[in-house]
Amino acid sequence: MAKPIEGSFPPFFSTYTAKVKEDDLAAAFKNQQEFVNSFFDSIPKDKQDFASAAGKWTLKEMLQHIIDTERIFTYRALCIARKEKQSLPGFDENEYAQNSYAATRNWQSLVAELKLVRQTTEVLFESFSPETLQESGLANNNPMTVNAIGFITVGHLYHHIEVIKERYLPG
Repeated sequence: MAKPIEGSFPPFFSTYTAKVKEDDLAAAFKNQQEFVNSFFDSIPKDKQDFASAAGKWTLKEMLQHIIDTERIFTYRALCIARKEKQSLPGFDENEYAQNSYAATRNWQSLVAELKLVRQTTEVLFESFSPETLQESGLANNNPMTVNAIGFITVGHLYHHIEVIKERYLPG
């Protein structure tokens, strides 16, 4: 399925969709697999509890945020694919991070969880027909298509990988 067009998702998500180079959603998921399979495994132990500044998330909290957000995005995609008419709720990412208890988690368990979540995300999107990917619904009172949610999901991970490289693992 081709990249989503303007109006098929809220404008504030364009920073994520712009990070996706592929024009095909299945290819975008496939090409990002290397990051899912290896990038987070390569994070040094001494950086896993590191925050880039006071009040910023640690890498564990950021990884948990990525996992939580992907689950929320895929829930939204499923609901819209099944023609849910209600607006799906938004979420406060900082409140979620604060209540995630990521600091108590083992890094390897977080990485394993991300890999499993991504696997189920891909299986879900593979199950959608071209018509289903064009379904539109409301998330946080904003119109979105299922296809747009897929591209946003891929772009969200790229966004956080960039942040990690720039602020947590410079050099």
